[in-house]
Amino acid sequence: MAAMKPRTGDGPMEVTREGRSLIMRVPIDGGGRLVLEINKEEAESLKQCLIEAVGE
Repeated sequence: MAAMKPRTGDGPMEVTREGRSLIMRVPIDGGGRLVLEINKEEAESLKQCLIEAVGE
């Protein structure tokens, strides 16, 4: 049986490494957080998209 993890609740934006994956937790309007599991390639792609959007 899989281990039950508590709900993430509200909190700051954060990224943690779990095994080969990165777990990104992003606060959302209305409470709670969006939790994404991404790999290194996806993280690099997201980084590029954010740099272009911010203009840095």
